[in-house]
Amino acid sequence: MRFLFAWVLAATFPLLAAGQTGSDSAALEWIARIYSAGQKLSYSGIMVYQAGERSETSRIVHVFDAGHELEKLESLDGSPREVIRKNDVVKCYLPKQKTLIVDQAGSGRGFPSRLVASHATLSEHYRVTLGDEDRVAGRIARQVELDPKDDLRFGLVLWADRDTGLLLKARMTDAQGGIIEQFSFTEVTVGGEVDRDAFRSRFEGEAGWRVIDAKGSEMAGDGVGWRLASAVPGFRMTSAVRRQLGDAHGDVVHMVFSDGLASMSVFIEPLHEGREPDTGATRSGPVSIYARRVGAYLVTSLGEAPPKAVQVLAEAVEAVRP
Repeated sequence: MRFLFAWVLAATFPLLAAGQTGSDSAALEWIARIYSAGQKLSYSGIMVYQAGERSETSRIVHVFDAGHELEKLESLDGSPREVIRKNDVVKCYLPKQKTLIVDQAGSGRGFPSRLVASHATLSEHYRVTLGDEDRVAGRIARQVELDPKDDLRFGLVLWADRDTGLLLKARMTDAQGGIIEQFSFTEVTVGGEVDRDAFRSRFEGEAGWRVIDAKGSEMAGDGVGWRLASAVPGFRMTSAVRRQLGDAHGDVVHMVFSDGLASMSVFIEPLHEGREPDTGATRSGPVSIYARRVGAYLVTSLGEAPPKAVQVLAEAVEAVRP
């Protein structure tokens, strides 16, 4: 999540305009504004996530100060959970399991900073248009619609605060216009002072917690050991990390691919002798999953994308030959 609006717009909009065939330049300008506001504004509020019959309410507090970001997301229903981020370091507190997971922030962050920095090819794969004005959480919002040009990504409707550009609501839709998932603020405050104690966990300092360091080590080039035999249109690799997930899984390679809006992950883990993994397509809520065996490894791709997209990605993965 990263107002220096004029700076971001000046840096980003030329890239957007270069590929805006079939898209509205004003809508692309709003995309850049949403990206900037989500990261470089201070805000707090209550938001609701919905997917199918599942609903979850959370409190979010975000501050941008002297080039640093602080953010805390606290679940208000169901199992208690806190996620605290300082720049790119994320701590997830799971009190029910008395477990703290420390990780790096991924390239595709959550609502309300859903968009990632690379917009250069966004309009090659989406028709980006302005919709009507509406009200969300008591504020006037401008709709921006992203309609996919192929069957490898879902559509998205965004509601951005007219005054600040902050993303107030986001809805993911399938090819028939059905709602896959939705995030929305029910109340939000933009600006103002936030006490730094708001970013401390109420579980900090408790004894008996297990700490899991999931950051892993970053890799690049042939050091990843895996590549795509054929490109997935619009998607490029944004990160590759090797993680240690214990004896049951060994070292796992985790690659993230993004088109500037949607993102998909690929996990590659060694198979122990005698293990016959489940392969093929499955689904978990809005997340599509596809697994295949490649020699002595299990390749699993997943993401909030159509089943075809994660299958195409998984089937394109191959080992780098010396």
